[in-house]
Amino acid sequence: MQSPFMHCVGYMHGKSWKSERTRQESDEGLSPLEKKKKKKKKGGRIRKTTKGKGRNFRTKEEGAGMTSKGVKEYRKKNPGSKLKTAVTGKVKKGSKAWKRRKSFCARSKGWKGERGRAARRRWKC
Repeated sequence: MQSPFMHCVGYMHGKSWKSERTRQESDEGLSPLEKKKKKKKKGGRIRKTTKGKGRNFRTKEEGAGMTSKGVKEYRKKNPGSKLKTAVTGKVKKGSKAWKRRKSFCARSKGWKGERGRAARRRWKC
């Protein structure tokens, strides 16, 4: 006789989805090398330091945002990233840099925090 709960969510052929999922996700039966490959690295995270020689971010007094060193480190940890530093100089209207600045300023219009306001000031928004 079939279970009256077979049609309910969470049951599959008399087994719960949860037990099926945990069995698939478990590392039982894998060699140590396969377990190591299965683990994912915490890529993309860089230290948010604003002081010292190895800093990646500017202080709010300097205009917040990432330093060029910070951008390099981020791109190294995230291959294929197109992250660039701020457009701070004088730019011709219609140029790529001008369009980038315009896009950033439109995107960051609602930023009310100290660092956000400092970044907008640096980008000349």
